[in-house]
Formats: sequence, structure tokens, C-alpha cells
Amino acid sequence: MRVFLSPPFLNGGDERALVAQAFDSNYIAPCGPMVDALEREAAARFGFSGALAIVSGTMALGLLARALDIRPGDEVIVSDLTFIASVGPFAERGARPVFVDAAPDTWCIDPALAARALDAHPRARALIATDLYGQSCDLDALAALCAARGVPFIVDAAESVGATYRGRAAGKGAWAVVHSLNGNKIITAGGGGLLCSDDLGLLALCRKLAGQAREPVPWYEHRRLGTHGRLGNIPAAVALAQLRHLDDALRDKAAVWEGWLARLPGWAVPMPTASYGIPNRWLTVVTLSGRDPLRAVAALAARGIESRPLWKPMHLQPVFRGCPAVLNGVGERLFAQGLCLPSGRGLSPEIMDETVEILERL
Repeated sequence: MRVFLSPPFLNGGDERALVAQAFDSNYIAPCGPMVDALEREAAARFGFSGALAIVSGTMALGLLARALDIRPGDEVIVSDLTFIASVGPFAERGARPVFVDAAPDTWCIDPALAARALDAHPRARALIATDLYGQSCDLDALAALCAARGVPFIVDAAESVGATYRGRAAGKGAWAVVHSLNGNKIITAGGGGLLCSDDLGLLALCRKLAGQAREPVPWYEHRRLGTHGRLGNIPAAVALAQLRHLDDALRDKAAVWEGWLARLPGWAVPMPTASYGIPNRWLTVVTLSGRDPLRAVAALAARGIESRPLWKPMHLQPVFRGCPAVLNGVGERLFAQGLCLPSGRGLSPEIMDETVEILERL
């Protein structure tokens, strides 16, 4: 049986029960009562004025790019150590990304380097910071930088649902925050995303844009281009059940993290925990000393255990060749040394022990 990196976890039939309710109501698409409930409960859980359920986190970022009217020649400041979806929706509209390296003590975007990037690119249209592997970026420091310069602050919290920063939810304090409901996340609908904000005007605009920007008249009238971006009622039912069990998920993920910490040898150093918050422990990530992460991935795969290198920094991606970057070498070092370990809820001690044994023999 294959051991996946972060498989979905269903909560005792609650997802099935809510999906059955959706079927019984005949609301299977589009939107519907489950979408309304998911948005309402997500906003309340994370402390935002409102939330919008979207077909993916990538689409949610794309709606923000549309809302900002990003155009060719614009610049955006973006985390360098991240998944491409953090920057892709802005680049697709013609924006030039300016990449900012990671802080060594958090692995998230370095606020000091972000300040340098903002000063060097004063016409930047937004700063998009990524929460990495379940850990919040330094929200207050980044929000202060953006507020002083009048730059919208967006947090890609796709990996950090349930994490906290100084007692508040990941992303709280930014203009907009995006969560992922992808199949490997702590809360999943098989796919989907959440856009949360305290700016109700922004949410209303994004809701309209996600509905093909239809005007509120009896006929179909459009004064600008939108897209089809709203989450359906069936996946929303799954996500709603998952949201209601978020505390259980966080407890289980913390237990997996503690299990790894008890087993990791000195040559496998875990990702540091920032002093300002509590990560959701989405993935257990380590840097290896004296061992090649790619050899580790291959050796574990041969035994049916999935692992993964860390994100390849965006400034090294061929598609972004030539884009400006403010670097300190942290992202490149982490990519060269980092390994993501299996982190599914209920991961057995036996799999952890076997994984360490395989890595020991490399």
C-alpha cells in the first residue's frame, strides 16, 4: 500500500451526510446552501468580515489580480520560495514579478528584503507573501511595510489554514488572504479555495467577477470581463464538514510532527518554528546533512513512500528567467537540502521508523 505525502482524511461520515443533504435539496450546482454555509462559517472561524468560496486557490488569486486591474508592465513583489500558483495569476496578466528570498528563521518571505524590494520598485501594485508548509509569514512586519507605501498586501495561505500568528488566524491583517481546499490540504473539497477579507467591497467585486461579471439586470449584460469561478454546492458540502473538524485535524497533524521529532537523527533538521505563531504542521519538512534529497525521494519511492523536495525557488524557474530578485541564498540552500516527509493524519509509527531506516542507509 502506497504511503502518500498528505492524503485527504474523512471525518466519520460527516462529509457523506452533508453531501447527501445537498443531493436531497437538489442543489448540486451552481452554488447553493452549502456554499453559503461554508462562506459564513469560514469567515467566522478565521475572524474575517466575509469569505468567498472559489473553484481553486489559484482562481482566488486570479480574481484578486482582476480586482486590482493588473496589466502588462505592472510589477508585483512575491515570495521566491513558493509554489508557482502564488505568482502565476499575476504574471498571466502581464505583470513582472519581483522575487524576495526567505528568512532563515521562518523560511517565509524576509521582511527586510521585502522592504528593499518595495523601495527599489516603488510602483509595485501588490505584495503577495506565501505562508510556507503551514507556517504564517510575519504578518505585522509585512503589513506595516505595505501600509507605509500604500501597497495592497495579499497572503497566499494555501498551506496554512488553521495556523495562527500572534493569536489570530493566518492572513488576518492582510488586505486579502487565500486558502486552498485542494486534495492534499488539511481542509479539502477535492479542489477549491477560499478568499477571505475584511474589505466587503473587495469580496463583492470578486463575487461578481467570479460570476462572469454579470450586471444586476434581468438580461445578461457585461461591462467588463469576468470568469467562472464559484465553488459548487457538492464540494462545498465536503469542505464544510472538514472545516467543522479543523481542530481535530490540527491535533492529528501536531501528533505526526511530534512523532517525527522523536525519531529524526541529527542529520535531519526540521523546519524552524517562528516565534510569533503556531503552524498547522501541514507537512513535516527537514533539511538533510550529507544526504541528497533526490536520492532520498527515489529510495523512499521504491518502498512505496511518497516524499518531495522543497519548492524550487521562483527565480530559478525557466519561465521567470530574467525577472528581478532580492536574494540572500536561503531559498537555494533549502531547495538543495530540503525534503518533505509523509505527513498524513494517522501516519503510523512503523512508517516513520521505516522512512528513517531508509534514509540512514543512503
